[in-house]
Amino acid sequence: MARLQQITFSFLLLLTLLLPTIVRSQKVALVLSGGGARGAAHIGVIRALEENQIPIDYVVGTSIGAIVGALYAIGYTPDEMEQLMSSEEFANWASGNIDDKYRYYFRKDDLNASWVSLDFNPRKKLTTVLPTNLINPYEIDFEFMRLMGPAAAAAGYDFNHLMVPFRCVLADIDSTQALVIRSGNLSTAVRGSMSIPMIFNPLRYNDKLLFDGGMYNNFPANVAQEDFHPDVIIGSRVAQRYSKADPDDIISQLMTMLMERQNDTITYPNSVMIVPSIPKINLFDFSHSEILVDSGYSAGVSMISEIRKLVKDSLTPEMLLQKRTVFKAKEPELVFDSVIVTGLTKAQTQYVQKILKHSKKTVTINELKKAYFRFIDEGFVKTIFPAARYNPNTGYYDLYLDIQKAPNFNAQFGGNLSLGTSNEGFLQLRYKYLWNHAIRVMANGYFGRFYSSVKLGGRIDFTSKLPGYLELYYTYNNYNYFNNTTYFFDDLTPSNIKQWESFTSLRGGIPVTNKGKLNLGLINAITSSIYYQTNDFSRLDTADQTKFNFFSPGISFELNNLNRKQYANAGARLRLSLTYMNGREMLLPGSQSIQVTEQKEYHEWLVIKGVYDNYFETIGPLKLGFFGEICITNQPFFFNYTSSIMYSPAFQPLPEMQSLFLPQFRASSYLAGGLKAILQIYKKLELRAEGYIFQPYQQILQNPVDYTAYHGPILSDRSYIAAATVVYHTFLGPLSAGVSFYDKLQDPFTFNLNFGYIIFNRSALP
Repeated sequence: MARLQQITFSFLLLLTLLLPTIVRSQKVALVLSGGGARGAAHIGVIRALEENQIPIDYVVGTSIGAIVGALYAIGYTPDEMEQLMSSEEFANWASGNIDDKYRYYFRKDDLNASWVSLDFNPRKKLTTVLPTNLINPYEIDFEFMRLMGPAAAAAGYDFNHLMVPFRCVLADIDSTQALVIRSGNLSTAVRGSMSIPMIFNPLRYNDKLLFDGGMYNNFPANVAQEDFHPDVIIGSRVAQRYSKADPDDIISQLMTMLMERQNDTITYPNSVMIVPSIPKINLFDFSHSEILVDSGYSAGVSMISEIRKLVKDSLTPEMLLQKRTVFKAKEPELVFDSVIVTGLTKAQTQYVQKILKHSKKTVTINELKKAYFRFIDEGFVKTIFPAARYNPNTGYYDLYLDIQKAPNFNAQFGGNLSLGTSNEGFLQLRYKYLWNHAIRVMANGYFGRFYSSVKLGGRIDFTSKLPGYLELYYTYNNYNYFNNTTYFFDDLTPSNIKQWESFTSLRGGIPVTNKGKLNLGLINAITSSIYYQTNDFSRLDTADQTKFNFFSPGISFELNNLNRKQYANAGARLRLSLTYMNGREMLLPGSQSIQVTEQKEYHEWLVIKGVYDNYFETIGPLKLGFFGEICITNQPFFFNYTSSIMYSPAFQPLPEMQSLFLPQFRASSYLAGGLKAILQIYKKLELRAEGYIFQPYQQILQNPVDYTAYHGPILSDRSYIAAATVVYHTFLGPLSAGVSFYDKLQDPFTFNLNFGYIIFNRSALP
């Protein structure tokens, strides 16, 4: 009996000693390195671990590793992460491209010839004008908030209570140390961890400027060890070792300078390192995500036998699904009831709150996004960072916006450099003021041989639920076709034509969808044209002068989502307008005029005009487009042929045609159109071929006896245009070289070489 009691006691003692080992499961930490787009391979590693039922109890990440780690920690499956990271949407976030559906044509100013636009403060150093980031983070910041906000709320803003406990590593440049984030706003932590200097702007957090965690700890295995004390550490390293900078790659040079020579191995006793085979790709090229995921998966599978030597526990798919389901069920729906703004004045804050909520009690995340990007599109923001914080007392989220307003002053420079006479310089200064309403005041000028112009005025935007604007501008345009005598080949065509217009325009409008607007306007104009009615004149002759002073109310509807302001190759534009013209013509006869006394006459007419420009078909590298225009008027003749032609609508589908006086493409009423084919040769290099037919309802002809105008037979004549142009789209503007054909000229071919934009201020004439 005593012997039995002794054996029982020994067994119980042994069981007591072994019980903690038997009951306590192993804890596994996964460490994910930085490495830009290469980080997609982390997803494949996670997929391999899950399929082989390897548990992941903790996750630690830096930069792209923080993004993948955070997504996994909030319950994303490998399939969901791969779908997200390989999507065009994610590629746009990473490259700074805002989705077209969140760009608002209603907010856009009239097109101009600018190459460069700079916001500046005249009281600050010139260096503050320089951008602090190459990639626009607006959309990725908002989407991180949308993706991670509910999960952070479900965890009570404690990273230990996420579905998988998580640590995020950032760089604090003030202390030159790595900073580990363990709680707070998850999207803020992740966004800070990917803030590569000069690529993304730094994140302001608790009075610190935070950058990419890879600067000081690109493989944070020590964080996993110190924070979680796991039994096993599994590392996934995708970072390139910057041993030597590439002389042709500025990003590699930057990474070499910024990233310290860090230890990227694991010194922990029970550990396994997975190193996927990564092809050489651009740091932000997410187009290879599927290949990288497969690479990570293969590398992970190849190490399963090594991992199983250390990890005996298993996590079945059923257990993992239940874990995800339970966590996601705790996430509150992302609905906001308050907006809290820092960085702006009280009036500016009220403006932002009104735009985002429009007096509604709550807004959904989708409603908020539309209004959020509408505000950004106004141009008053230099930086903006959104954060969602759940308020358990209200059951809704508070939206925190940290905004740094853009400087009030903006300067734009540009123009066109040409071998012909279309050389132009362009300068614009604008003052932007954000108050209860958005106010802009501007002045610009064009300076060239053929065209010169001055435009002054301002615009105010209203923040009602249906936004609107009102603008008032004064414009002076001067055209000197005498400087374009190169393009006058027929002696019957007057070649010495000068025209100027001085007018005030009042215009208001409302948006019609994101890409459209409805405008009402009124123009009061004074115009003058000086010309000879033939080319047979001497220095002693005086020119005829036609003055036409008028006012013209009008209404227009516009849709526009073309991707470029000149030489577009995607999108569409539609403009429909109705204009009433009422004014007085006055002819001051020159020495060769048939009339010998001053002539005056009142005119009135209607102009209905429609323009349609669309790029609609893609066949491999070839894109097809269509451009059409219709104009219907009951415009009367002026006192002579030349003045009648000058005040008639013109068909100008090619940029250079704006600087040419081509009577054969002017008429009171006409129908015109043609096709465009754009062949992409290499990235930003393309070959454009265009052909158009111009069909006037009745051609305007000149009576050789008295130089008056008369109409030809209905639909009796038409003219043709053809052009072939090679265009290279530089970061400043297009560089183009081409040849054009204009029907009915003695020498119908012209050659053009331009750098920049042939875009002028709006004319008073419809």
